Amino acid sequence: MLAAVAVTVITPAGPARAAGPEAPPPMADGFGLTQVGTATGTATNFYLTVTTPQVAGEQHIKIILPSDYYDDPDRRYPVLYFLHGSPDDPVQQTYPALTTSDDMITVVPDGGARGWYANWLDQNTAAGAQNWETFHLQQVIPFIDANLRTVAAKKARAVAGVSMGGFGAFHYAQARPDLFGHTASLSGDIDLSARSMDLRLAVVASLIDASGVICAAASGACDPDESPYKPGVDSDAAFGSPYPVFNADRRWNEVDPSQHMDRLAAAGVRVSVYTGDGGGSPLEPEFWIAGAAKNVKAAMDALGMTYSYVNYGDGAGWGSRCDGGHNGGCWEEDLRHLIPRLEREFAA
Repeated sequence: MLAAVAVTVITPAGPARAAGPEAPPPMADGFGLTQVGTATGTATNFYLTVTTPQVAGEQHIKIILPSDYYDDPDRRYPVLYFLHGSPDDPVQQTYPALTTSDDMITVVPDGGARGWYANWLDQNTAAGAQNWETFHLQQVIPFIDANLRTVAAKKARAVAGVSMGGFGAFHYAQARPDLFGHTASLSGDIDLSARSMDLRLAVVASLIDASGVICAAASGACDPDESPYKPGVDSDAAFGSPYPVFNADRRWNEVDPSQHMDRLAAAGVRVSVYTGDGGGSPLEPEFWIAGAAKNVKAAMDALGMTYSYVNYGDGAGWGSRCDGGHNGGCWEEDLRHLIPRLEREFAA
C-alpha cells in the first residue's frame, strides 16, 4: 500500500483583484417605471420591484450580471431577455445555466401568472391594467439600457422563454423584429391557431381561473383561494373570442407565432426551437407542445428559413434531469445548449 503523500503547489502571486461591490448597482427610475423599496440580492444576481400604470400591482425584474461586470467600467454587454412561464415569477427563475455567462447580461421581467405577454383586449377586468407588451418593449428594455452597460442594438439583444414565455419570445420578436437578433422557444406555446385548440384552451383556462373552479368543486381537497389565476376574468379578455367561427378568433390569429414566421425571416431574426415529446402521452403538456413545434418547423421549412430545432424526445441523452416532459429539468438542459450559442453569435 502506498503511503499518502502531501503535495503543496505554490503559484506566483498575481496582481490583486479589486473587490467588487457587495450590493446591486443603483438604478434610476424612468420610462414609466417606479421602483418600490431597494433591490434584493447580490451585486450580480438581484431583483427589483417596480410599478407602472401599464400593469396592475407590483412587478419583479430579475437581473443577472456577468461576474466581472464591475472590473472594466468601459465594457458593454449584450442582453438576453428571458421570459418565464405560467404561473411563475422572475424570482423563481433559478436555472443554474442562467448564471454561467460572463459575456452577457440576463434580464427576467415579470410576465404575470397569466399575462401572456400581450396587451389585453379588455383592460377593464378585475385583474386591472394588463399591458404586458408595452411594459416590456417600451419600458423595461429602455430602462435596462439606460441603467446598465448594454450594447443597445438588435444584434446584441435576444429574447427567449419557457412555456408561456416561449410564446412571448416569438410574439415579441415578430411584433418588434427591429429589437431582437435571436428568439428562442423552450417548450413554448408557439401555435395558437385553430389546429392547436388544446393550447388555446390552456390560455382560456388560465384566464377564467379554471384551476380555481375545479379546486372549489373538489370538496376541500385544495384551497381555491390559493389559485395563482385569481381573479378569474372573461375568456375573451386577452385576445377576444377563441372560437374559429365567422372570423371571431382573428385576434388570436394576429398574435399566433406559427402564422407569422415570415416576419422573422424577412428581418433576419435567428430562431431556435426546443421541445420534448412528453413520452407520447396526451396527459403530458409537452405532447401538445411538440405538435405546436412541428407546425412551426413546417412553416419555417416552407419559407426556406435557417433555424435550430431540437426535439429531445423522451429526454434520453438530454441531461440526467430531463424526462422529455414540460419541466425545469429539461429547460435547464435547453439553456445549457442555447446560451453558448448566443455567446458565439454575440461575439461574432
